[in-house]
Amino acid sequence: MSRTIENKKVAIVATHGFEQSELEQPLKALREAGAQVHVVSPESGKIQGFEHTEKGREVGVDKAVADVSADDYDALVIPGGLFNPDQLRHNDQVLSFAKGFFKAGKPVGAICHGPWVLINAELVQGRKMTSVGSIQKDLANAGADWVDQEVVVDKGLVTSRTPKDLPAFCSKLIEEIAEGKHAGQKRSAA
Repeated sequence: MSRTIENKKVAIVATHGFEQSELEQPLKALREAGAQVHVVSPESGKIQGFEHTEKGREVGVDKAVADVSADDYDALVIPGGLFNPDQLRHNDQVLSFAKGFFKAGKPVGAICHGPWVLINAELVQGRKMTSVGSIQKDLANAGADWVDQEVVVDKGLVTSRTPKDLPAFCSKLIEEIAEGKHAGQKRSAA
């Protein structure tokens, strides 16, 4: 990755049940590109990862979602997994946190089931997006234009399907953060 994002701060919002690679690979790529990255969660201490249906490794939480806002960060990442976004999409603090990034026109990345959070935050209407195939209908019903592509970028919103798409997802996410201009994203703010 040729671009650096030194002096940028990125939040990865997650809870128990995140897909291991969908949190750890963006975390590593963002840090290698120079960003300061915090794992933000409704939980404290450690959160449990999964490698598909098997328990994976725990990851330490850096900040409580109740103690941060979108103003503290330059970008947001929402990893997938089945359980993680299903829990997050019912948490009002997480939804408010996500909305703050859209209102400010900051880059947001979501992979796999991660877009469920954006559906519940009412942020997908009119957006071109992708995701794991099993939530294609959920996104379409919420007004998104779903496409089956490895990575999709729509005015600072970066979405991908599954762990096999992580290299493209991480690369585009870093590119969007480095670019730093997403005023058009404000049109979808709730």
